[in-house]
Amino acid sequence: MEQDLPGGARLIVGVDETPAARWALAWAIGAARLHRMALVAVHVSRAPVHPFPEALPVQHAVRAGEEARCTEVIAGVFEDVAGGVPDDLATFMVGRVGDPGYHLVDLAREGDLLVLGRGRRGVLSRIFLPSTSMYCARHARTTVVIVQQPSPPDDPEMSGERNHRFWTRRHP
Repeated sequence: MEQDLPGGARLIVGVDETPAARWALAWAIGAARLHRMALVAVHVSRAPVHPFPEALPVQHAVRAGEEARCTEVIAGVFEDVAGGVPDDLATFMVGRVGDPGYHLVDLAREGDLLVLGRGRRGVLSRIFLPSTSMYCARHARTTVVIVQQPSPPDDPEMSGERNHRFWTRRHP
């Protein structure tokens, strides 16, 4: 369910059920507090919807159901990240159905800050599912912040056990 969005500068964050989106939401909450901006959490469902919903009356029900599910997804991610929707922020939840990149760019206007998460993806995912963060970085009319999902703690790069190059020699 979409609410009337505030005027002025807003912080818009794309939210889904991935770990990268959780990191982006955590970053966005901190930035919204720091800069005293309204926080707009957006989840876009990729559910297939007929391009002309007037042609099929059942499409209105499908769209309404998907938008309600979007609000549930946003509330669940807020619960995981911050223990619920923060009381000290003006927070708005927006659910849309369609292409995430298009809707995020459409919501963001000049003066806003658009925050997205970027996780690790496999080869097939990169081939068949375009990157929302790259689409937004190319098409947005505002500042885009892409929060990279951190490496797992057992990754050698993070644990300090970096491999020495084969040409370096260890001296006792």
